[in-house]
Amino acid sequence: MEAIRRKKVKELLASEPGTEVLAKGWVRTKRGNKQVKFIALNDGSTINNIQIVASTDIFSEDLIKDITTGASLEVRGKLVESLGSGQAVEIQAEEIKVLGTCDPMRFPLQKKDTSLEYLRSVAHMRLRTNTFGAVLRIRHAMAFAIHKFFNDKGFVYLHTPLITESDAEGAGDMFQVTTLDLTKVPVHNGKVDFSKDFFGKKTSLTVSGQLEGELGATAVGEIYTFGPTFRAENSNTPRHLAEFWMIEPEMAFYDIEDNMELAEEFVKYLVQYALDHCADDLKFLNDKYDDGLLERLQSVLGIAFERVTYTRAVEILEAAVAEGKVQFEYPVHWGTDFQSEHERYLVEKYFGKPVILTDFPKDIKAFYMKQNEDGRTVRGMDVLFPKIGEIIGGSEREASLEKLEQRIDELGMSRKNLEWYIDTRRYGTVPHSGFGLGFERLLLFVTGMANIRDVIPFPRTPKNAEF
Repeated sequence: MEAIRRKKVKELLASEPGTEVLAKGWVRTKRGNKQVKFIALNDGSTINNIQIVASTDIFSEDLIKDITTGASLEVRGKLVESLGSGQAVEIQAEEIKVLGTCDPMRFPLQKKDTSLEYLRSVAHMRLRTNTFGAVLRIRHAMAFAIHKFFNDKGFVYLHTPLITESDAEGAGDMFQVTTLDLTKVPVHNGKVDFSKDFFGKKTSLTVSGQLEGELGATAVGEIYTFGPTFRAENSNTPRHLAEFWMIEPEMAFYDIEDNMELAEEFVKYLVQYALDHCADDLKFLNDKYDDGLLERLQSVLGIAFERVTYTRAVEILEAAVAEGKVQFEYPVHWGTDFQSEHERYLVEKYFGKPVILTDFPKDIKAFYMKQNEDGRTVRGMDVLFPKIGEIIGGSEREASLEKLEQRIDELGMSRKNLEWYIDTRRYGTVPHSGFGLGFERLLLFVTGMANIRDVIPFPRTPKNAEF
C-alpha cells in the first residue's frame, strides 16, 4: 500500500471524505455485532473520537479480540461520510495493526463513569481519560496565552531561581534543600553547620519569584515570571498544592491603579482566549461536570470589575451577618484576613461580578507593600472570582527605603539576607507594582473542576509525591 502521511484525529474530523487516510491512537470503546465493529479512536489531539468501521469479513477474530479499551492501533482506510449521528466522517478500515495490546482485566480505566477520586489513585493513567485530556489541552492553551499576552505588551520573561535563601512571603513554610547526610548532620555550637552544605548556607525551594522579579523590573522596566513555586504548608484542601505554578509580573513606574488595570485586562484576555481556542473541551467539561461553566466564563467579560476597599467590604459582610442574610463559619471584623467564604459572598451574592479588594490592614499583608498615609493600611489588591475566591494577589510595592527598612525591623526579619533587595530602594528607587496569579487557581475557574489536584498532571500534596 502506498505510503500515507498520518493525520491526527483533529485533522481527520475536519477533512473532506473520499481520501485514503492513516490514523493512530488509543481505543476508547468498541461495540458492534457479528458483521461489523465500531471502534472509537482517540489520539489526544481533540476531545472528539474518530469512528473506525471494521467489517469482520476483513479482519480476523484474533485481531478483533485484541482491540480492547486502551489498546493502541494503526488504521489505514478510506475517510467516508458517516451514516451515524455524532460525527461527519468516519474511517472505513482496510488495514488495522494493533501496536500495543491492553489487558482488559487489569487496565484501570475500564469503567465508563469513573470518579475523579478514583482517578487520583491511578494518576499515572488518568491522563488518558477524556476529562484529563481536556484539562491538559486547556492548561497548555492557557500557558501559551500567558506568554503571548506579556510578549505582545513588551514584557521580558525573567527566569527566577527555584533554590533561594530568601522567604519572600515571610511565612516560613519552605522546603529545605540540602546535600547533608541527614544521619550525620554536622553541628557547630549546637546548631546545624550549613557551611558544610552544598551552598554553604541554609537554602530552600522558592515560595515566590517576586523579590527577584523586582530586580528585573527595575532594570528592564516590565518583566514576568512563570514557573513552579513550593509551599510546605500542611493543607489537605481542594484549593492547596505543595507544588504549583505562578505567574508574577512586576512593572516599574506602575502605581496601584495601573496594577489593577493590568490584572483585570490579563484575566479577561485569558478567559477570552480559552473560549476562542478551547471550545470543544470547555463544552465537554460544561456538560459533564459544571453546567454553568460557559455562562460563568462569559460573565467576567465585557464588565468592569468592582473595586472595593477592604474597610468597605468588612462593613458589607458585617451588615449581612447582622441582617441574618448569611452565617459565616469564620467571624469577620476589621483586621481579619478574609476566608474564601467571605470573598465568595462579595463576588457571588453582593456584587454579582468579580471584585478587586484594595487597601488592606498592613498587619495582615507582606512587608513589601506600600503603606498608605493613614499608617494602618497598605496598597494591596486581591482579585476575587466567582466559585474560586482570590485568584490574584498583588500590590504597589514600597518604594521608600526608610519605610521598607522600618517595616522589616518591625517584623523582626533579617536585613542581612535582604540587603540585595533593599538595594533597589537605595539606587534609583521608583514607584513599581506587581501581582501573582496562581496558575492552578486560574485553571479551576476556566475548567470548572472542583479540586485543584485535578488541574495539574502530577499533584504534590502532603504524603503524596508519586512519579
